[in-house]
Amino acid sequence: MPTDTTPSGQQPGKSGRKKGRKVRLLLIVLVLAIIGGVGYGAFWSVSTVRASFPQTKGAITLDGLAGPVDVKRDGYGIPQIYASSDEDLFMAQGYVQAQDRFYEMDVRRHMTAGRLSEMFGESQVDNDEFLRTLGWHRIAEEEYKKTLSAETRKYLDAYAKGVNAYLAGKDGDEISVEYAALGFSNDYRPEEWTPVDSVAWLKAMAWDLRGNMQDEIDRALMTSRLGPQQIADLYPQYPYSRNGTIVREGQYDELTKTWSDGSGSSQNADGSTQGAGGTGTGTGTGTGTGTGTGTGTGTAAGTAGTSTDSGALQTQLDGLYDVLEDLPEAVGVNGNGIGSNSWVVSGDHTITGKPLLANDPHLTASLPSVWYQMGLHCKAVSTKCQYDVSGYTFSGMPGVIIGHNADIAWGMTNSGVDVTDLYLEKLTGDGYQYGSKVLPFDTREETIEVAGGSSKKIVVRTTNNGPLLSDRNDELVQVGKKATVDQDAPDRGDGYAIALRWTALDPGTSMDAVFAMNKAKGWDDFREAATLFDVPSQNLIYADTEGHIGYQLPGKIPTRGKGDGSLPAPGWDPAYRWNGYVDQDELPYEYDPERGYIVTANQAVVDKKYPYTLTTDWGYGTRAQRITSLIESKIKGGGKISTDDMRQMQMDNSSEIAKLLVPLLLKIDVGDKHVREAQKLLEGWDYTQDADSAAAAYFNSVWRNILKLAFGDKLPKELRVEGQCLSVEPVDSTGPADEDQRVRECGRRDADQAQPDGGDRWFEVVRRLVDDQDNAWWSTPKMRNLKAADTRDELFRRAMRDARWELTAKLGKDIDSWSWGRLHRLFLKNQTLGTAGPDVLQYMLNRGPWKLGGGEATVNATGWNAAGGYEVVWVPSMRMVVNLGDLDKSKWINLTGASGHAYNAHYTDQTDKWVKGELLTWSFSDKAVEANTSDTLLLKP
Repeated sequence: MPTDTTPSGQQPGKSGRKKGRKVRLLLIVLVLAIIGGVGYGAFWSVSTVRASFPQTKGAITLDGLAGPVDVKRDGYGIPQIYASSDEDLFMAQGYVQAQDRFYEMDVRRHMTAGRLSEMFGESQVDNDEFLRTLGWHRIAEEEYKKTLSAETRKYLDAYAKGVNAYLAGKDGDEISVEYAALGFSNDYRPEEWTPVDSVAWLKAMAWDLRGNMQDEIDRALMTSRLGPQQIADLYPQYPYSRNGTIVREGQYDELTKTWSDGSGSSQNADGSTQGAGGTGTGTGTGTGTGTGTGTGTGTAAGTAGTSTDSGALQTQLDGLYDVLEDLPEAVGVNGNGIGSNSWVVSGDHTITGKPLLANDPHLTASLPSVWYQMGLHCKAVSTKCQYDVSGYTFSGMPGVIIGHNADIAWGMTNSGVDVTDLYLEKLTGDGYQYGSKVLPFDTREETIEVAGGSSKKIVVRTTNNGPLLSDRNDELVQVGKKATVDQDAPDRGDGYAIALRWTALDPGTSMDAVFAMNKAKGWDDFREAATLFDVPSQNLIYADTEGHIGYQLPGKIPTRGKGDGSLPAPGWDPAYRWNGYVDQDELPYEYDPERGYIVTANQAVVDKKYPYTLTTDWGYGTRAQRITSLIESKIKGGGKISTDDMRQMQMDNSSEIAKLLVPLLLKIDVGDKHVREAQKLLEGWDYTQDADSAAAAYFNSVWRNILKLAFGDKLPKELRVEGQCLSVEPVDSTGPADEDQRVRECGRRDADQAQPDGGDRWFEVVRRLVDDQDNAWWSTPKMRNLKAADTRDELFRRAMRDARWELTAKLGKDIDSWSWGRLHRLFLKNQTLGTAGPDVLQYMLNRGPWKLGGGEATVNATGWNAAGGYEVVWVPSMRMVVNLGDLDKSKWINLTGASGHAYNAHYTDQTDKWVKGELLTWSFSDKAVEANTSDTLLLKP
């Protein structure tokens, strides 16, 4: 699940994309202020920086509390709250989180409400327009009023009361140093918190965990240069026969339309009857004048053309990507690359005789971390005060998202279930075509207030498939004049618009689920809570102190008429509408499987026998299979798994793609002595990507260059890295073009969003091609003084050469000085004012770099985008191991620290330990918490 509140920070773009990239107005003002020097020198004083630090000792009187509340913080500033009523507990949670993180909370709520311009000025108007079109805050308000339980509303009210008790009487610079900086450029002042502000954050979380929407766009964009079979090559079927699924022992009953856990059975769920797909002879045909044929592992050779009517749709979808790319990330990398690990092992295989449960969500690195560690304890659990729970929370939301109570523990990973569909809409006058009729839009007017500028009004238009995203880009409505559609599609006229259908745009009950899960006593309670967790759909793993383990897929998962959600659908055709949702009783689960463990790492949930299409874009199971292998090797060796074994598994750096490719790379005859010197690094390498490994540095550079040569240089400009230019064959070419006939095209995508990103989808692509030496994907044109590559080994040889000189330029000629950590670095940046602008401001707010091990599709998933470079893009945003035999022996760590205040002792005090793979003691019982308490604050009524 979840990180990141980024209204800025993307790389500089071309002229058509510059607006909305950075908080320009603010930064210009800050530059002038700092250059001015004397008048603003006091701003950077120690007293100004410390003015917002929280009070953690003594006593504070809060209006609205019914009784005293104790806030006990350990040496890392992690709070444990003790209260005598539910309302007091959540009011205190709101107060304490605001003490540490209010600026973060405030930016989040402005993002979810489409009000960033109120804080950061005109640069954020485009983002606000898009966010208002999605309408997260409006839907959250409807949830609060209509769908959430009275109890949940009571807790949300109490939380908001606590936040506002903290804000009362404070100026901005007393809340956070960022407000002092904002004060230079506008008169922004924080307003009171509302319960809806908390609910809306779940919409942002759901957005970044929304499934395959980006793949849907990318596949459509590929059609300008690749034929259908070539695109299929780049999106291979899930390898069921090799990597398996999450659920292995359950089964769907067609007669009763229910899922059973398969107790006592061991149904083969590896999907081997479906096979891995794509073997034998493949024929690829372009969508226009270019065609290609070839043999091998389901691969089409040659360059595909494009149909003469697809260019407009390309531009339209690229424009939609522009909007999505600029949109601030909430908890991940705009839906790309988001993964997580979680697994649970039963007591039969642990040294305690009770389950162990591990979780580490892989999310964008931000400062502060999206997670906030906290314990919420009733002094005496009763009907008046029902909670005794500890774990990871979101600042701005009451309750615990991932963690444990006295009876159960749970973790989450993104299921990847497809809950978004894009629809092409035929616009006619003031309406849109649906079947044989023209229906009127639902419309509403929104006013965007702009700091330092004039307000702007927009009209949001909505079809029966959802809001028109294309209205938020000036080009989109006009460019769809010749979109590629079936022959029976309506007349194109002025072109097609794009609407979004998404489960989170309907009011839901996920906030109810949080509280139900927090107080669940066992498996039945947990599953009942999961029925309320409608968006985002997550893999939920479970363990309890009685020794049981389990898995549940929750969520509001659509069923479709025609289409599978992999490409934009014709909105005018009723056959493509959603026709309902998978019933809760039909959703897959497992309980106490015979194998004694459950692993979820974004792999396929079920095999192809399951009657519903959950998605066409699973993660490919590389991490899941590695975790499974580590567990089974321990079990089969007769050993028992400990808490530290689970920790070590989380830090596993093994590269699965290196295991496949290194033996082939070592067989290649390399003439250049300098390249041979680098090749020798791979001899005897154990494929472990430690930070100090020179072999890991060289291999990952080779891998990056293989991907670029074989695939990246053949992708359309919309998917390649912005500013990287190539000479390519014209799109309408019918065959190989002479060098003087090639055209220059420059990439258009931010480096951390470009393709090929090098993740485990690309592992699978290469795995299926690697035995076919003459496959067309290995062909490269003649470049400069380099001859063309026609075979796999020729391309690999060039990649090894390019990697040697790339690392020479980056790390030096002496390979003894090379290391993976020097390339693979983590920078933690304040996600608003720390992403650009004056050096002094960045110095104050940002931290790093740290040299990291791990890598892409590795259990220690310190992700990097191979198209863009080696720096860390996302990370295990936290790590935890829950010991159900003794909860006080559980362990946890956060990416940063409890505090969001620069220069506070707890700003990044966990990061060094996180880098080393260390975990902190996670106290839960009253006795353990008391023994580890450093500061105690009494909140008095």
